[in-house]
Amino acid sequence: MTKLYFGGDYNPEQWSPEVWKEDVALMRQAGVNLVTVGVFAWSSLEPEPGRYEFGWLDQVMDLLHEGGVQVDLATPTASPPPWFGLRHPDALPVNASGVRLTHGSRDTYCACAPAYREAAVGIAKALGERYAEHPALAMWHVHNEYGTTCHCDHAAAAFRRWLQHRYGELDRLNAAWTTAFWSQGYADWEEIQPPRTTQYLVNPTQALDFRRFWSDELLEAFREQKAVLRGLTPKLPITTNFVFGGWVPVDHSRWGSEVDLVAIDHYPGSAGRGAEEQTAFGADLARSWAGGKSWLLMEQAAGSVNDGHRLHTKEPGRMARHSLSHLARGSRGALFFQWRASRGGAEMFHSAMVPHAGPDSRRFREIAEFGTALPRLAELDGSEVEAEVAILWDAEAWWVMQATHLPSEDLDYLTAVQAAHRQFWTAGIGVDLAGPGADLSAYRVVVVPSLYLVSDAAAESIARYVEGGGHLLVTYFSGIVDQDAQVRLGGYPGAFRDVLGIRVEEFHPVAEVELASGGRGGLWSEHVHLAGAEAVDRYAGGVLDGSPAITRHEYGEGVAWYVSTQLDDAGYGELVGQVVRGAGVAQPGLPAGVEVVRRKAEQVTWTVLINHSEEDVAIPVTGFELLSGVEVVSPLRLAAGAQAVVRA
Repeated sequence: MTKLYFGGDYNPEQWSPEVWKEDVALMRQAGVNLVTVGVFAWSSLEPEPGRYEFGWLDQVMDLLHEGGVQVDLATPTASPPPWFGLRHPDALPVNASGVRLTHGSRDTYCACAPAYREAAVGIAKALGERYAEHPALAMWHVHNEYGTTCHCDHAAAAFRRWLQHRYGELDRLNAAWTTAFWSQGYADWEEIQPPRTTQYLVNPTQALDFRRFWSDELLEAFREQKAVLRGLTPKLPITTNFVFGGWVPVDHSRWGSEVDLVAIDHYPGSAGRGAEEQTAFGADLARSWAGGKSWLLMEQAAGSVNDGHRLHTKEPGRMARHSLSHLARGSRGALFFQWRASRGGAEMFHSAMVPHAGPDSRRFREIAEFGTALPRLAELDGSEVEAEVAILWDAEAWWVMQATHLPSEDLDYLTAVQAAHRQFWTAGIGVDLAGPGADLSAYRVVVVPSLYLVSDAAAESIARYVEGGGHLLVTYFSGIVDQDAQVRLGGYPGAFRDVLGIRVEEFHPVAEVELASGGRGGLWSEHVHLAGAEAVDRYAGGVLDGSPAITRHEYGEGVAWYVSTQLDDAGYGELVGQVVRGAGVAQPGLPAGVEVVRRKAEQVTWTVLINHSEEDVAIPVTGFELLSGVEVVSPLRLAAGAQAVVRA
């Protein structure tokens, strides 16, 4: 894999051989060089247990190879065929209410069921033995979007085994889960069940551990298939496509080292500017899962964004801007779901590279234009994204907030993290996403947005970072509970009281709040006592009138800031400006709506510029522009909706 990849999911089992030939010709026209094949093809590959139908896939693999298209061959284990559920009803998933689901959609399996694991390894082995030497095979794609959970008896037994390994003794589990509350004390491991539907609130630590368990269980299922494929094709990379969402019980930061190439699917949930913000956030997060190395955008929508209610057609140029944002942040290519829009099925209106209108369409022409331009950006691969700021992200903190009865139902960890990321994205300052326990010494500024759950080790690491000269910005509702989801007593935020030089006595959830500076906050406020810190801004009016709202504390050689409310974007952006100036981070001062990413390799730098605004802008940059192939002298004129990649 020595070039940028362009293509997407290809599902030839949905089409006739005549269409296959047209597909390969169109792929050549569009510059496609990699397609994922077989993701949902289990029933076409194994229509009956142990009887394989490889003839059609042989033809497709040969056609793609002849057309110069490499294959990311998938194991189809995310969608077992109808015969599997009929023969193994105990392997069908059970939801939290105890209802066993039936075949008729995707992901109808329990990953803890022995029959499923055996069948999954079986089809992976059959594919590996058949295609190990095929010249089109470039990479293995195990499963699809790991994230399916189950609450059946198989899952319950596996959960108990996981808990025994984690805690060793029931007394330790009872203490961690605070089972003295509501008479939940366990006297025997067999008494423990998954967090199924209950009369009232679930135990938050039990729910957190169930997600931790599923992340590990699904990882083991991945490893089983990976081991088979590695044995048959030791030199080929093996990956799976990470999917991001509140329903996903996978800690991708821990999975990153298990794949040869981190690959993600990304679908923004906003039709407005939020789609661009979420694209940048998702790409930065993917790079963090890859440990700062290159990764791959495995899926995106070619022609639409979904706001949760309706599909919005991407305006001309938006697909290219989203793709370039991913590439700028480390992706080794731009792939889509899917190549050709399906005629029927549950996702028949999911956008595709070849839409229902066919290749004589605006969408396909844009796809082909971008695909033919992509090779000009190949020199970006292997360079590093410049980032002097880190924003902490922790899946477990997100999970436990979802499972806990919080003081306000509007508290949301992802929203807080994305709000922090948005300030730096708007300011044109590069950021990394990092785990709470990561080595932070390379960053001038570290932001900790609403990190509710913080382990002792992470708290100590963050304190050392500030003590050594780092600049820390912590926002409301951080450091509240430890790794067992138990409140740190003595005043909030327990994990960060000393480094911040404050003590929070109580919370005051609010709709809106005014600050003495004229700024505004919302959602949340806190009764803050100074314990060494200085008040930078105070609350104005209400029960907290005159109390500190934003504080600054010199700790060791560094500085720690605290924000006890959810600032609006104007106030948040102004505060971020103060923090980064104090830390010596440069602010580019670009026109509104212009996204910038800087990359470097030895003595060469690249500046990626994307104009999301409706106005032409002038950018003070000089160098060779890769997309147009021309030298530019400052200022670079960047049209509305246009993009540029300048090497200097």
